[in-house]
Amino acid sequence: MALTRSRAAARRRRWTAVLGATALAVAGGALAAPAGATTTSQPVEFQTRCVPPPIAGIPPITGSTTAEITVDKASPKVGETVTVTYTITKPAASNPVDLALPADIMTPSGKVVLGGAQSGAVTVNGPKKNPPVPGKGSFPAFSMTGTFTVTQAGSITLSPGDYNIHTSYLMELDTPCTVLTPPAPVSETVVASPVTSPNTRALALDTASGDPGVRVTVNGSKFTPLTEVTVVGRAGAAETADRMTVTTDSEGSFAARLKVNDVATTGVVAYEGASWDPEKGAGPAAYKVVVPAPPNSQTITAAVTAGELSMTQAGDAVQLSSVDFGQGGAATGDLRTVTVKDFRGGPAGWSLTGKVTDFTGTGGSIGAGNLSWTPACTAKASSPSVCAAGSSGPVGSGGATLASTPNGALTGGEFTIDAGLSLDVPAFTAPGSYAGVLTLTLS
Repeated sequence: MALTRSRAAARRRRWTAVLGATALAVAGGALAAPAGATTTSQPVEFQTRCVPPPIAGIPPITGSTTAEITVDKASPKVGETVTVTYTITKPAASNPVDLALPADIMTPSGKVVLGGAQSGAVTVNGPKKNPPVPGKGSFPAFSMTGTFTVTQAGSITLSPGDYNIHTSYLMELDTPCTVLTPPAPVSETVVASPVTSPNTRALALDTASGDPGVRVTVNGSKFTPLTEVTVVGRAGAAETADRMTVTTDSEGSFAARLKVNDVATTGVVAYEGASWDPEKGAGPAAYKVVVPAPPNSQTITAAVTAGELSMTQAGDAVQLSSVDFGQGGAATGDLRTVTVKDFRGGPAGWSLTGKVTDFTGTGGSIGAGNLSWTPACTAKASSPSVCAAGSSGPVGSGGATLASTPNGALTGGEFTIDAGLSLDVPAFTAPGSYAGVLTLTLS
């Protein structure tokens, strides 16, 4: 009999442990949203129904869940990848038993529902990570991340969807949780813009100079077919009075005879639409109005030669700080300084992007999405362009913008780009060295 009672007590302890693990599966563990998530999101509340595994003997739990969705790009372009983070901030249930639950026993997964301009669902997953939960205690938040590719321009809404918690505590169990009245309220909205085709419009003059009043032949190509184009003189960034309009042929070409009177004219541009747009124009093509020199004078000329868009970096190795096994956290460091020189002297800006591989080592790997950066960009004094640092947040294998300059009438300059780096290392990552490759692309 003593042996029988001992076995029964052991079974009760085992069932109590399973009960606790299943309750945790309903609510999850702690994981903060990644740095750099946008602030346009808002927490939403919705009703969920979570069904513990039958072996736990717990009835379905219906209650109010609060969640929030954040993204790394609030204004992506069609074709870009957006990283989505689905965070359950207030679960529908708490620990129903007196038994304290151990750390790192659950792995969440779920869906984020897309609406508006683009439909579908984003699969999101979270790490096996949660803090201990005291008996009868409230459950902490947990987060899941995933990515989707933007396929349609316009406003895309993101709403919390169903999720599942897989627990590994004595037994491998799943607890699916569904939204009672789908879709749940919208928590985040991104506004996607269409991809603009590369501007291949070109302009050429039959001569680079002439006396006042001389007509110069302006040849344009690869404009929109059968479209009106403005051909106008330029004095630096300003337009002069030398102007005419012409209509392109069926192949998008034209030949205009522009009469140049203004001695201030230093170039000629052509564009579609009511005003200059670097995406729909070409030029400036250099032109000089030759003013007859007065008697006993000498004309002195000088030329400014256009250069290239180039990039250099101060080094090719970054050592992040160490983290302790069992604690995990942020391994931090600084990107080696990147210098961009834009000496082209044209209307086009530039963009510097980066993407990173997974961090691999003898003990396994750390996902590329765990690396975040905080970019900074400084323009050298007198640079025509203003440099904009990219958004703080995850880099990932899909990539993110480190810095950029806009298109303009005259662009260029020298720019110094830096970034603080932070790698989120899971608590029980195996000891060892982990390395990933960050690739920067200037375009």
